[in-house]
Amino acid sequence: MLKVDQRDPAALPRLLLIGMALLVLWPGVHLSELNPAVLWQADNRQQMATFVGAFWPPAHDAEFLALLFDATVQTLAVATAGMCLALLPAIPASLLASRALSLSAASQGGRLRPLAQLARWPVRGVLIFLRSVPEIVWALLFVRAVGLGPTAGVLAIAITYSGMLGKVYAEIFESVDQRPAHALLQAGSGRLVAFCYGILPSAMAELVSYTVYRWECAVRASVVMGFVGAGGLGQQIDLSMRMFDGAQVASMLLAFLVLVMLADGLSRLLRGRLT
Repeated sequence: MLKVDQRDPAALPRLLLIGMALLVLWPGVHLSELNPAVLWQADNRQQMATFVGAFWPPAHDAEFLALLFDATVQTLAVATAGMCLALLPAIPASLLASRALSLSAASQGGRLRPLAQLARWPVRGVLIFLRSVPEIVWALLFVRAVGLGPTAGVLAIAITYSGMLGKVYAEIFESVDQRPAHALLQAGSGRLVAFCYGILPSAMAELVSYTVYRWECAVRASVVMGFVGAGGLGQQIDLSMRMFDGAQVASMLLAFLVLVMLADGLSRLLRGRLT
């Protein structure tokens, strides 16, 4: 009777990967000074229990609900305006950074000439810089420049998300079948015509899906940036927390939860119709 070797041939590589992950994680835990035990100290537990206990019942008086509605609408406006401004540089930058509309790629079966590839690096470098700085850092800079309010949040989202959208759009253009666009370029059509008829129909669903996802992320980011004075729900939450008004914080957290759920529902609806 033949004996079957039941040992996992990938056991040793997996153990090595786990060991390497632990070696990397352990110094990170020490450098981040992570100490969950502080949550269970008597003073900290008492303060958290007192603050969380003030969450119920949530604030629901008419004056506060009107303020909450204005802050929620402002958060949506910041996210939407920031995304619209981000699209203005992101779309042309993605076309310049992508090799999908390159004449040399169309004539050489998709391969770029070194000079054509080098010409795209400045645009890619700008996109890397724009998305490498977190939006909350941009918000801090713009709060200094234009003062407190939603303008700083709109500009911060526009700059950071233009880098993100431009980079991903360029990759989407390169991931679809480029043969129709190359055929149009070789036939003498312009690059705009080749893009509209050769690439855009295949990439539209993925473009819209990613754009809606980024808008959903912008809604969350606009709340976070409110803590540095960029308006919206985040700024109101920060003010209420400083006044230790747990009831108002609870109401605003519920409003933020509903806002994210609606954004997620819209994202799912659009993705379902496009896929």
